[in-house]
Amino acid sequence: MSSAPHPAGPGPGALPPLANDAFDVGATEDSLERLVAAAAGQGGLFRVHMPGRGADAWIVNNPDDIRQVLLAHHDYYSKGLGLVDRVAILLGNGIIVSHGELWKRQRRMIQPAFTRRAHGAFATVICERIDAELADWRRRAAQGEVIDLTETLSRMALDIVLRALFGTDLEWLVGRMGMNPFDIITQDATRDLRFAYRFRSLGKLVAELAQRRAADPGGHEDILASLVAARDRDTGEPMPERQLIDEVMTMIIAGHETSATAMNFTWYLLSRHPEAERRLHAEIDALPDEPVVGFDAVRQYPYTRALIQESMRLYPPVWLLPRRALQPDTLSGYTVPAGTDVMLSPYLIHRHPGHWEAPEEFRPERFLAEDPRERYVYIPFGAGPRRCLGEEFSLYEMTVHFARMARYLRLEPADDTPMQLEAAINLRTRAPLRMRLVPRSAEGA
Repeated sequence: MSSAPHPAGPGPGALPPLANDAFDVGATEDSLERLVAAAAGQGGLFRVHMPGRGADAWIVNNPDDIRQVLLAHHDYYSKGLGLVDRVAILLGNGIIVSHGELWKRQRRMIQPAFTRRAHGAFATVICERIDAELADWRRRAAQGEVIDLTETLSRMALDIVLRALFGTDLEWLVGRMGMNPFDIITQDATRDLRFAYRFRSLGKLVAELAQRRAADPGGHEDILASLVAARDRDTGEPMPERQLIDEVMTMIIAGHETSATAMNFTWYLLSRHPEAERRLHAEIDALPDEPVVGFDAVRQYPYTRALIQESMRLYPPVWLLPRRALQPDTLSGYTVPAGTDVMLSPYLIHRHPGHWEAPEEFRPERFLAEDPRERYVYIPFGAGPRRCLGEEFSLYEMTVHFARMARYLRLEPADDTPMQLEAAINLRTRAPLRMRLVPRSAEGA
């Protein structure tokens, strides 16, 4: 499979074990299944030969190595190829795919839009949108309706991120065009070249809205306004228009897909674990029914948050983190040559029996006891300097969603169709989940 020698034992010139299966990790429809099979019986570091690249990918499962790649030696690595190339076609050179000095500059300029103070301004926006969805779900539950949960959550999460990005200009844009032009994101689930072309064409609307911010810098309190106002700390220059568009387009896709997918998996798990559902209801029912839950107030919902965290352990929407070594490094005693593809899979790490007790079981309470992020065995939002800026925004949105919806409703599977996974750019269900909306009894409502 690989022409490289395979000396025994770690050290200079040595290579970690090579899996029997050869496949292009992240580029084949069965990549996840084959990666799981390849990892069986391997240690914390092994290789998979990728025929399409004519090279080996090093798969990292060791927490010490994970910490080194994502934190201690993060500047030794750039974002890897393959999946990242496909993301770049869709999103341009935004913060997800950029690296080096460009990434550092953009990270510094974007950071103020995601501080705790900035998040607080979005609490009302998020709660109002979730309550609008709740009203619709309660109406439909009264009729015993079945919903396409996957599509419904995608629409809601997209609307939330658009409102956080564009503020009141979203209504202005919809009124002017007679429709929401960003609806194509939920109407077309494919992420092929045709979709990429349609989506990228929306960049001109982002540029127009940015120009409105520049003309009236004090009239808006949203993420776009923060990006327009940002200045490079070294040059004092604003973000170039092309780069600003790429960052906004990145936030639209990444900001809604991760949350929507995680909520989709969480409802699926909740509907199949009655004890977890009972504990969720007990926590929610013991707290007052407030129209707006502040960012700090979500601490009152530890089990709700643990439920979401456990769901993202079992089904991390970002299932593969590809890196490429820019210079030699050492992992588990093996020398990593410059140019090596190094891949971390949250899916593998989150289910590794060496890191977790009963890793295949759904146990939200494990997150009430400790924070596994400190051990670098839980990385649904990445870790280190490239950790997702929107993590707290997303966790807040999801926590409020379940705290509001589960106070009044239960979701039951509409049929016995087993859930199947699709591991493409993100991990998601291969087919939409169909769920029946059921009003809760008066004791919880």
